[in-house]
Amino acid sequence: MQDNQQRVALQLLAYAAQKDVPITRLCQLAGIEFEALKQSQGTTPTAKQMSDLWRNAVHLSRDELLGLHLGEALQVAALGIVGELVRSSRTVGEALTHAAAYIHLLTDLFLMEVRPTATAFEVQLVPMPKQEHEDAFVARQLRDVLLALLLHEVNGLVLAKIQPRQVRLQVSAAELPEYQRVLRCDTITPADDIALVFDERYWHEPILTANYELQRLLLEKAASAQTTFAERQPIGTRITRYLLANANMGIPSLEDIAANFNTSVRNMQRKLREENLTYQQLADDVRKELALHYLHTSAHPLKEVSYMLGYNELSAFSRAFKRWTGHTPGGYQKRSALPA
Repeated sequence: MQDNQQRVALQLLAYAAQKDVPITRLCQLAGIEFEALKQSQGTTPTAKQMSDLWRNAVHLSRDELLGLHLGEALQVAALGIVGELVRSSRTVGEALTHAAAYIHLLTDLFLMEVRPTATAFEVQLVPMPKQEHEDAFVARQLRDVLLALLLHEVNGLVLAKIQPRQVRLQVSAAELPEYQRVLRCDTITPADDIALVFDERYWHEPILTANYELQRLLLEKAASAQTTFAERQPIGTRITRYLLANANMGIPSLEDIAANFNTSVRNMQRKLREENLTYQQLADDVRKELALHYLHTSAHPLKEVSYMLGYNELSAFSRAFKRWTGHTPGGYQKRSALPA
């Protein structure tokens, strides 16, 4: 069974070959053994190899928006079991809900959140808190792959032509026309969050390839894969993912986290020490990410944001936020509201 890094590397190499990039040369530059990569139990590329692969693929193809174009060209089957869950779902809303639940089987750089409202629903890509090994260049390419693939493949599974009402992400003025073309949306708003916004009528749009029995089997397989995936992840990564995925429930105590992971507080602290981490560090990183997200994208009053992040006093939240960003929450919110 191929893991996510191996799958992405193979898809990238296949697409680069279509653009007349010499694959042997590209693999050499990235330090990847192509024959070993192709095996079903092949070598998993390291983070550095994936970074080198993306950078050299962009350079050799002379396509700065390679991720966007790769996502446009890919089929949902490229997502493996997650793609099959999308294809077998009953409706667009159900497909997106499954994709969000299992996106971590595809990438460790983003979480996906789906938020229905009265008149629309948003599909957000939420970056994981930055780690030293992460590469912003690769994260942007993968962001574009996911956005373009999501839009184009959902369109291929329904009778309606689905177009976003709005897209929020950071792109340059020179790149804007190409993003508008690929994402089929003229309203691309510069923002620090990443989101596709759709009219609510698409939520219940039936998927042509729905298969209830297959979906049941796929969900069992996905649950097994999720367990295997979790067991392989560092404890710090697992905790961070849990905190972000359950952000609406607030930041739990270390005791609650340990209980959720079926271990003791002492054992969890020991595993964190082995990774040179503490639970307080992880919780603060998540609080920072959530604070930036809430202040950018929601109308929550500062006091409510403070409460949601586990601060009993607004003053304590303000001190923490200023330590993280150099700004007070109110000042940051005003700066964010200014026209770009």
